[in-house]
Amino acid sequence: MKDQLDPLAVARQPIQQRARERFDAILREAETLLIEQGLSGFSIPVLAERLGYTRASVYVYFPTTYAILNELVSRDLVELEALYVAHADEFARMKWTEAVVAVVDHAVDFYNSRPAARLLILGGAVTDHSYRAQEMTMKHLGDLGRRLWERKGSRLPRSPDVATLSAEIATACFRRSFFESGRITPAYRTAAIGAMLGFLTPYMEAKKPRSR
Repeated sequence: MKDQLDPLAVARQPIQQRARERFDAILREAETLLIEQGLSGFSIPVLAERLGYTRASVYVYFPTTYAILNELVSRDLVELEALYVAHADEFARMKWTEAVVAVVDHAVDFYNSRPAARLLILGGAVTDHSYRAQEMTMKHLGDLGRRLWERKGSRLPRSPDVATLSAEIATACFRRSFFESGRITPAYRTAAIGAMLGFLTPYMEAKKPRSR
């Protein structure tokens, strides 16, 4: 599988301030449109009309709707990463099992407070573009987790990619909850914690070879 998205599924980042303001305005309205209409009602023509822009002025930055959606996911991931970085010292002082609970709880709060992120990250892939973006998202979340566990002195295997698999396991619980309830419920929060603990335990508690 390619590790890069098709160029048509990637936003063209502006440099000038005025262009940046328009770029951000498009993304803000795109998020509002997603929340109101869902993916089925989302399109660049509709978005341009709501903004009072020409379609061409949107296509300058976003060649396809996937470019808009992937940029929104990217921004959500930046926020989620910043959240975990802000609590890194707190996690480092916890037992790893407590850290798992804290990581899940922060993720639950994050998704439940951001309806567009729930839709885009937990809603599931619908095309090849979105499938590839979803896989890259899971890898990014796995890398975040790997850095967290390494701070606690645990080096997780890369083959299999245990850190990414643990992120996928928790996200699978979140997705099921989103499908059933539109948000992450307490029951699925508990399921995510249990699933991660069960999966990670053999790796986190593996005995390290004695040094001679």
